[in-house]
Amino acid sequence: MNQIDEPRLTSLSHGGGCGCKIAPGLLAELLKGAQGLPVPAELLVGTETSDDAAVYQLSADLAVIATTDFFMPIVDDPYDFGRIAATNAISDVYAMGGRPIMALALVGMPIKVLSTETIGKILAGGAAAAAAAGIPIAGGHSIDSVEAIYGLVAIGIAHPDRILCNAGAQPGDVLILGKPLGVGVMSAALKQGVLDADGYAAMIACTTRLNTPGPDLAAIAGVHAMTDVTGFGLAGHTLEVGRASGCEVRINWPTVALLPGVAELADRGFITGASGRNWVSYGGEIALGSSLTATDRALLTDPQTSGGLLVACAPDAADSVLACFVAHGFAQAAVIGAVRAGTGLIVTG
Repeated sequence: MNQIDEPRLTSLSHGGGCGCKIAPGLLAELLKGAQGLPVPAELLVGTETSDDAAVYQLSADLAVIATTDFFMPIVDDPYDFGRIAATNAISDVYAMGGRPIMALALVGMPIKVLSTETIGKILAGGAAAAAAAGIPIAGGHSIDSVEAIYGLVAIGIAHPDRILCNAGAQPGDVLILGKPLGVGVMSAALKQGVLDADGYAAMIACTTRLNTPGPDLAAIAGVHAMTDVTGFGLAGHTLEVGRASGCEVRINWPTVALLPGVAELADRGFITGASGRNWVSYGGEIALGSSLTATDRALLTDPQTSGGLLVACAPDAADSVLACFVAHGFAQAAVIGAVRAGTGLIVTG
C-alpha cells in the first residue's frame, strides 16, 4: 500500500495519547474485586495508591520496577508517535526514582489499513526513544487490531531505599512540576488541523523529553514523593498524591507553566473529551478559587501525554530539586504549590 493511500493516524483513534485512558472514576469501579493472591512482603509497591509502577524487592540493595503504557496515535507522523509513546512508557520508571534497563514492545496495528513502511516508522520511533534512554527493546508482542496501538513494558531498577512513591508527601512540603501543561489541548487542535508548525514543534519537544531527573531526584534528601502527570491531568495526579499521603494539596494556578499558545487554543474551545471525564470523576474533591475560569479548569484536568514529574519535597530541598531539573534541561520546572494537613485539593488563582 502506498503512503498516499493511507489515512491520517489520528483519524484511526477515538482518543489519542493518554487522553484515551479510562476515566479515573470508571477505572476505580472496574478494579473493585479484582484482587489476586495475597501480596508478598517483597512487593514494595502494588495497586494500593494507584502509583506509576510496581516495585518488587530482589535483595537488600536491589528492587525491580515494572510498568506498562500504550495508547493510540496522538500525532499523524508515525515516527513521532512511536517516540512519544515510548518516552511516555519509560517515564513511569523515572517517576519511581528508578533507572530503566530494558523494554518490551506492545504493538497493535490495522495491518490492512497501514503500510509496513508506516508501521516500521512507528517502531523505529519507539526504538529511538529507548536508545535515548540507554536501553534496548528486547522483545514484545503484536496483534492485528482495528486501531493503531503502540507502547512499551518498561523495566527498571533502584535501591529499595530510593524508591519514590506518590505516597509520602508531608505537611509543609512544596510541590514542583517539571514540564509545562497543555499537551491535550494541542492534540485536540492538531486533530482539527489548526495547530501551527511552532505549536507542533513545542508539543513534540515536550512529549519526547525523557524524565531523566528521576533517579537524581530520588537521591536528594528531603524529596518525599514523586509521580508523573499523564492522562488524569495535573489535578488528578496531584489529588492522587494527596490521597496516598493523607494530606491536603494546594496548587497556585498562576505559577503553573503552559506550553506556548495553549491558553488561547483552550479559550477557542480546543478541549479534549477526557478533560471533562476527568472532572466528573474527581471534581467533587477539588475546591477551585473564585477567580478560576472554565478554561482554567479544563487545563487543570487536561490529559497530559508524557507529562512532567511532580515532586513533593521539604522547602529546604526545593533549590536542589530545581537545580537538578535545570541540569537535565528542564528550564520551566517551578514550584507550583504546597502540602498541608487535611484532605483534598485546593486550587487558588
